[in-house]
Amino acid sequence: MKLLILHASNMKWRLACVGSAALIGLGGIGLGGIGFGGEVDGDEVSSVPEIVDFNDHVRPIFNAHCTACHGGVKQAGDVSFVYKEQVLPPKGWIVEPGDPDSSILIERVLETDPDTRMPPPDHGPALSQSDIAILSRWVEQGAVWDASHWSYAAPKPRPIPEVADSSWPRLSLDRFVLAKMLEHDLTPSEDATAERWLRRVSLDLTGLPPSLQQRSDFLDEYEQNADAARENVVDRLLASEAFGERWASVWLDQIRYSDSKGLGLDGRRSVWKYRDWVIDSFNDDLPYDQFTIKQIAGDLLPNPTMEDLIATAAHRLTQSNEEGGTDDEEFRVAAVLDRVSTTWQTWMGVTFGCVQCHSHPYDPFRHEEFYQFAAFFNNTSDTDLDEDWPTIDAPIDCSDYARAEELDHQIRELRGQIWNSEFDQLKRADRWQPLTDMTAKTNKATQMDVERVDDHDEFFTVDTVSRNTDITLEAPLPASLVQLTAIRLTAKPLDPQSALDDSEWGFVLASFEVELVGNEGTKTTPLSFRRVISDEMDPIYDSNASLDPKSSHGFAAYTRINHPREAAFLLEAPVEVPANARLRVTLKHRKFILAAFSLVTRRGHLAVSDNDAFVDLVNDDSISAMRKSLAELEKKRSGIRSVRIPVMQERPSHLRRPSHLFERGLFLTKGQEVTPGTPASLPPLAFDESSGDSDVPNRLTMANWLVSPENPLTARVAVNRVWAQLFGTGIVASEEDFGSSGELPTHPELLDFLALRFQNEQAWSMKSMIREIVLSRTYAQSSMLSEESYRRDPQNQWLSRGPRHRLSSEVVRDQALSLSGLLSREMHGEPVHPPIPDGVWKPFHGGDKWNVAKRGDDSRYRRSIYTYMKRSIPYPMFAAFDAPSREFCAPRRLRSNTPLQALMMLNDETFVECAVALADRMRSIGEDRREQMRHGFLIVTCREPSDADLADLQDLLESQPGVVDKGDESADPLVAVAAVLLNLDEVVMK
Repeated sequence: MKLLILHASNMKWRLACVGSAALIGLGGIGLGGIGFGGEVDGDEVSSVPEIVDFNDHVRPIFNAHCTACHGGVKQAGDVSFVYKEQVLPPKGWIVEPGDPDSSILIERVLETDPDTRMPPPDHGPALSQSDIAILSRWVEQGAVWDASHWSYAAPKPRPIPEVADSSWPRLSLDRFVLAKMLEHDLTPSEDATAERWLRRVSLDLTGLPPSLQQRSDFLDEYEQNADAARENVVDRLLASEAFGERWASVWLDQIRYSDSKGLGLDGRRSVWKYRDWVIDSFNDDLPYDQFTIKQIAGDLLPNPTMEDLIATAAHRLTQSNEEGGTDDEEFRVAAVLDRVSTTWQTWMGVTFGCVQCHSHPYDPFRHEEFYQFAAFFNNTSDTDLDEDWPTIDAPIDCSDYARAEELDHQIRELRGQIWNSEFDQLKRADRWQPLTDMTAKTNKATQMDVERVDDHDEFFTVDTVSRNTDITLEAPLPASLVQLTAIRLTAKPLDPQSALDDSEWGFVLASFEVELVGNEGTKTTPLSFRRVISDEMDPIYDSNASLDPKSSHGFAAYTRINHPREAAFLLEAPVEVPANARLRVTLKHRKFILAAFSLVTRRGHLAVSDNDAFVDLVNDDSISAMRKSLAELEKKRSGIRSVRIPVMQERPSHLRRPSHLFERGLFLTKGQEVTPGTPASLPPLAFDESSGDSDVPNRLTMANWLVSPENPLTARVAVNRVWAQLFGTGIVASEEDFGSSGELPTHPELLDFLALRFQNEQAWSMKSMIREIVLSRTYAQSSMLSEESYRRDPQNQWLSRGPRHRLSSEVVRDQALSLSGLLSREMHGEPVHPPIPDGVWKPFHGGDKWNVAKRGDDSRYRRSIYTYMKRSIPYPMFAAFDAPSREFCAPRRLRSNTPLQALMMLNDETFVECAVALADRMRSIGEDRREQMRHGFLIVTCREPSDADLADLQDLLESQPGVVDKGDESADPLVAVAAVLLNLDEVVMK
């Protein structure tokens, strides 16, 4: 059975070559009297499993040979081997359960005529006899179709295996591992030495090697009680602040963290507070379910804290484009779709991004389901803007969080009270009288026209608009109007109907100027306004700025508009309206996007009011008192030293964007409208309209779905990611793909056991889960490789020896800094700029400087996680050691082994400094060269050198020419020895 699955997996390369043959006329071709039994070799039939399982045996055959033409993308002949209903009755016609001889599937794979055989000769070889035997037996046994791939079925409680050698397992997980070893005629390796285990667990948990004192203390305790010594070390490491720094790097790969915007100029983005939040979350052991919910929907939690809001920056890490002439809606949509793909890759381990353009080739996810999920993210306020709005001011000092939260809460509460009372008057239809018989003109080449719509006149632009357009509107006031208290401007898209689905460029009203024109047209009276009421409580621009003639921005739909927008301009005091008076309104616009897109009001209408309710609003003492309190609170808040970071924020429900399916993934070609939802092949959302403010499922609903007990993937993916970090390869090797085209788990029972334990007994505690794994006997094994172990288990997939693989780029650098004594232990803060090779830093934006700290400055030696991450110019050392550029989610780093890595470690300025500093540490113990080298070897490897090791180092030292240049400290022979020590295989490897 195992060989058969491996065969199917190895055939996957053919999918790239398979064409688009259709199943034509299948019903008209018979078997010609050829029975199944006469076509298959007896030996191959005997290798077929007695009970054929759809997921283990049949689906791999379909994926390898059929789904390229009959899958989720192409469905030639209206046949798809992804969906049960298209294969089996009553809708499907390809298989007759229980009757292989009457099944067209079996008929066509047995066919010898190249014109009718499946797969066709130009799309791949005929199925092997064993594959045909499996398909036939599956049909004969009733064609049981388990629609759920193993990963889409919820984890099941697994009995802990009984094993013959009960003395070896230390924990329950060891029994699962040992059972699988014995199944493959393997035996466990002996335990690693105390020093090797200590170094391994220190690097895994903190990304830093143990100090000599920590080594000494551990060995002393180990002699007394080995198990207790290990537990004490693990507890110390888990409590270390370095733990969060080490594991945050793993998470930042997933969430594509960067300090730059990505596209165009790839300018700086101040988002480092999110990186610090991730570090602190790991150190505080924030339960993974809460860690998930806060990042996806922290802003939607009841009374969100400062940290909840900072956490949502996870999905503001999408790339934005600062290039001239780009459409910010296109890149806003790209950000939304990236959030979908990142969420599925990071939390679910599924290549859901495939479904953007078509149904999934192998998994039961339909095209429209991608856009149902995208609808969760489509109503956020962010756009592709240089300002990165919406943002919050996050205190630089975390001790100010509580004070800032309290002030922000009071500010928001006051704003809400003021806005709600004012907006209630704005939206009441009985307060307003529309204007008709309107004329419109401009000061530029922009052409205007007016048309009657229902009970009012609407002005609109014709063709293109010019920059700095002023629109002057004039209309008679209603005869019934005795006084004027407020004017309402309704700004609309040029095509209001189509803009609901395809937003237009918006507008920014720089200033709003009004004159009352007498009945003779000779006398004009400028009107003064006190305040503007907007239809949005938290706009990007303050609408009241429209009352400032020197302003360039005020009431706005920046930068796109879907829905009509309204603002009421309240007069300082009521104005008496003479008979036959006219109103002249000038709308001034001074905002544009990169000179290419003028943000002008392209359509709109006016209404006026004589209602005293607006006079009351202007003179309301309680509102005035609230505004005064608001100003005082805002002044206090501005006194807290803060950094502005982008966060997630929902648009108000009356401005909600509709969501559509994109035909072939193109945002300009919209199909059916969709509502937020999750794929039908997975457990449904638990949504109760009475449970929140939203009348439709939102990001919080979706976040709760991700971490619900019914979700089959989230806990498995998290456990597998940790396992991969500790052992080099996950239980599912394809960390990025838990779907049917990914690798099967080597230990499915163990994965389910750990996932359920993580969710339930460990209550989503990452530290508890990691602690259990590193204290296991499996993890404690020696990584020494025997010939027998290599022959039977070359990739160590059955875990018959301890983990051994090259360290990550961050750990390689941090270890060198730590071993040399240079490492700074300062935490948090703005990104730093360690040395970088000349000629590398050539950003598109000249203002983006790489200012290297001078030698001796702590910021030069900070941990790698604090290094400035620029997507277009990755830090060279990280790139050489396979760190991703963080443009997109990177679930797994593929390790390489290149000469560039050795050259980097021997010649890079940071590593040269480390070698010099390590040589100083070696000299500190005395003048004896042999003792110096022993000490250096012990520092870097955590073990005493053998006589052969010391002899090799002595030969190296004697081969050096001595100090050639007294001004060059790196020319010291001992520095050369230190450089080699830092480059030893057992130092760079775990």
